[in-house]
Amino acid sequence: MTTEILEAVSNARRRFLSAVLALFSLISVIGVVYPVGLFLWPHRKKVGGVAVRSIKISILEVPIGEAKFVRFLNKAAVIIHPNEQEVLALSAICTHLGCVVKWNGGKKELDCPCHGGRFDIRGNVLSGPPPAPLASYKARVEDEYIVIEEA
Repeated sequence: MTTEILEAVSNARRRFLSAVLALFSLISVIGVVYPVGLFLWPHRKKVGGVAVRSIKISILEVPIGEAKFVRFLNKAAVIIHPNEQEVLALSAICTHLGCVVKWNGGKKELDCPCHGGRFDIRGNVLSGPPPAPLASYKARVEDEYIVIEEA
């Protein structure tokens, strides 16, 4: 009878240790899969609203050497005012996986926070994984306004 009790206790211990090992294995797998999933499918900022074919923004809202993010065609766009004679308008959606780019005023470039893509002020790829430049829009100064239209 003592042998049966020892076997029962041994089996109970074995089941308990197997359950603990399975739990730790599951936690470890989640700990690896979750960050990989975030890397492959990052959270994207969604920009909503009504799609418009052209927008007007006061030239005072975009100082020379700076950029301003706006909604255009129901998507994020960026207006860049590099010098007195020029205004540029680009899609703010990275061509790699669709993240919204950020303005880097110090380097005068657009950076994708998701995977390190970098674009110059004309939307050309400087480095990183983006396969294509940012889409561009028509931009012009009209009176005291910057007018953005579909290209």
